Amino acid sequence: MDWREAISKTAGYLGSHGVPDSETAAELLAARLIKTKRSALLGRLLDSEVPPRCIEALRRAMARLKAGEPLQYVLGEWDFRRLTLKCDPRALIPRPETEGLVSLVLEHIGKTKFKSTPFIVDVGTGTGAIALSIADEANIPAIILGTDASEDALSLARENAALTGLTDKVRFAIADGLDDFDEPESIDIIVSNPPYVTSAEYAALDPRVKDFEPRMALESGPDGLEFCERYLADALNLLKSGGRVFFEIGDTQGDRMMHLMTSFGFLEPRIFKDLAGLDRYATASLP
Repeated sequence: MDWREAISKTAGYLGSHGVPDSETAAELLAARLIKTKRSALLGRLLDSEVPPRCIEALRRAMARLKAGEPLQYVLGEWDFRRLTLKCDPRALIPRPETEGLVSLVLEHIGKTKFKSTPFIVDVGTGTGAIALSIADEANIPAIILGTDASEDALSLARENAALTGLTDKVRFAIADGLDDFDEPESIDIIVSNPPYVTSAEYAALDPRVKDFEPRMALESGPDGLEFCERYLADALNLLKSGGRVFFEIGDTQGDRMMHLMTSFGFLEPRIFKDLAGLDRYATASLP
């Protein structure tokens, strides 16, 4: 059996068992086994014979996907902006929406004249995707810290720092939100993709998310803004004057987030939309 036939049969099997985007999944699995990019699955490469070990690996992968496990975990890696990150159940899967959050932070960095090397804190860093991407793409030197309440997530983030060659540019530390920071007016930027799924929304989530990704990285109480409210309260003391917060939020939370940022006294509160035209990002600055 050649790779073309293997991909076709894999896609057919996955599609018949309700796996979303089955053709894409089959191509990504094949590319992973061949050790190439999906875009390189062309010509003679697809016509070559599939080694027996790869056939067995495909069968194992198909069984995991059939059972509902996310493709990203089965692959063991996922692309985020310019980086390829290790991805497993220790942390939330990096999503395209969060790439937009990084873009907002980078835009702010690019147009801001900092008085000293900026200190940037990524709260709830997970895989390290946000912190590492900022370190990879920022146009100026910065002190970047990624924090998480999960030791497992931090171990994954550190592995990704090593994998991407960014170990010297990002530090990681265990912390429950911003509670462990004790130096006032020390941070220039606080960025976070916090848990923002309400308890009711969590109960109704797709099992491919709910049964595999860490609950603590998803659910945020009855209204979904518990963590944003906590971080805004802490930011009042920790941000430098003119410092800024950036959050990813749920697509129905824009109006409430605007009210929340205003009620805490932040200036220039704004909601930005994602590529689907949905409210997705909140930002504001400290007087």
